[in-house]
Amino acid sequence: MKIGFCGTMSVGKTTLVNALKKLPEFKNYNFATERSKYLNSLGIPLNHETTIEGQTIFLAERVTELMQENLITDRTIIDVMSFTNCATKVSYIDADAFNEYASRFIKEYNFIFYISPEGLGIEDNGIRETNAEYRNKIDETIQKLLLKYRPIFYTIKGSTEERIEQILETINH
Repeated sequence: MKIGFCGTMSVGKTTLVNALKKLPEFKNYNFATERSKYLNSLGIPLNHETTIEGQTIFLAERVTELMQENLITDRTIIDVMSFTNCATKVSYIDADAFNEYASRFIKEYNFIFYISPEGLGIEDNGIRETNAEYRNKIDETIQKLLLKYRPIFYTIKGSTEERIEQILETINH
């Protein structure tokens, strides 16, 4: 089973993945969390400064994850597509072509859980973009992509514990 969490920055995706690691139900799973700090240390620009080359690296990471069995990841192809659309250094033509290619991998997820930023503040981890307007733009773009490509996805809310309960209920149903 392949489970992906999508959502804008600072909604608790990585926190959720780290919490799921501790559960016996997921003892045979591979867990993936994004490596933004590492990639940024290599000179790969992030967030609105990203390039088509940088987004290609992020897409390759997500596709590599999807080649594994029993996966839980804190980023999906949808996230990569959203950041590509919102990048100031990526043309609309390049973003559209990139997203059409990337979209073919969305069907690989068994479950996509969308996490809304509603009611959540932005945590500054030193790498993450903290601009609320940009955060909202990413979220709006994710929602538009979910509507455009129509994967089956589930919206989860609440505390980490409440989200875990919603996830377990969904995948066991």
